[in-house]
Amino acid sequence: MSRQAVSRAVAAALTLTAASGAYAAKQDVQLDKLNLPDGFKIELYADDVPNARHMALGENGTLFVGSRRAGKVYAVIDNNGDQKADEVKVIAEGLKLPTGVAFKDGDLYVSAVTSILRFDDIESRLDNPPQPVVITDQFPDKHHGWKYIAFGPDGWLYVPIGAPCNICEEKDYANIQRLKIEGDEVVATETWAEGVRNTVGFTWHPETDELWFTDNGRDMLGDDIPPCELNKAPRPGMHFGYPYCHGDDILDPEFGEGKQCSDFVRPVQNLGPHVAPLGVKFYTGDQFPAEYKNQVLIAEHGSWNRTNKIGYRVTMVTLNDDGEATSYAPFIDGWLQGEEAWGRPVDVLVMPDGALLVSDDGAGVIYRITYEG
Repeated sequence: MSRQAVSRAVAAALTLTAASGAYAAKQDVQLDKLNLPDGFKIELYADDVPNARHMALGENGTLFVGSRRAGKVYAVIDNNGDQKADEVKVIAEGLKLPTGVAFKDGDLYVSAVTSILRFDDIESRLDNPPQPVVITDQFPDKHHGWKYIAFGPDGWLYVPIGAPCNICEEKDYANIQRLKIEGDEVVATETWAEGVRNTVGFTWHPETDELWFTDNGRDMLGDDIPPCELNKAPRPGMHFGYPYCHGDDILDPEFGEGKQCSDFVRPVQNLGPHVAPLGVKFYTGDQFPAEYKNQVLIAEHGSWNRTNKIGYRVTMVTLNDDGEATSYAPFIDGWLQGEEAWGRPVDVLVMPDGALLVSDDGAGVIYRITYEG
């Protein structure tokens, strides 16, 4: 890419659209309203991370946090090892919906709708962040354009391309791609999964390395259908139904004619309708009780247009030894009080000590959940 092209790409990534210029005011934190299982404790890890979205942990313990409408990327730092942030630094701002962050080999990768940016050797440069390297600027600037990104066990960067609509049939959208990056360039691109309406969270099973992801169901079919989904894509080339089929067996009234849901991959677990599942991780730590090991934790951001709100919680999907879901239940709730929500969980991250971090873009904070028995 030429120097002029790089400058244009950076400028595009740093341009906020009118729609992304404002975000909801920070809500008051009400920890006493949150319900956790017996023996668990929740406290604030960082209390000033406006519009906090997805998280990635650096090699030296820096927590990097993206945002959406705030347009910023944060470095959250625990200087004294007391498991509470001492500083929150803004390492990039004015970005276009920089929700996704990923860390690899000392460098921070950030998604900015059309672009993937890389901030080199970032943990040694938090006070003077470098200009980003533009890895690619070829993604579409469409609805559902904000992206969760993560490096897989194969070393490739996985990037979703959301549907550019509520419901439509558009080629080259509604999928999960993976990028092979060498140096400053993408040298190969592959589509891993198709029929994925809008995933804003995925992870890999700690034992099998299989890709698991959440998917947000379509709107405008009423309050109770379709379900959102937890899916598994152990190999490339699988199709998960969108826009033809939702959940196990709901044919779409606009695009399902002539289709059969049995032709597509069914969810591992149907989640609540319109709960907006975002971040998802397997609990891989040793701090929680044994029954939590390798189970699925999901941040449900919450419904936006349902008659009665739903979601606004962290849930757990329990799996058996065959990887089949046996239960789906709240792990933490209470951010929704009646029809008023004071917080909105976005992402979950297991820390080296086994604690769980949860980001909240409504309250603008990061929580730390521990087990004390």
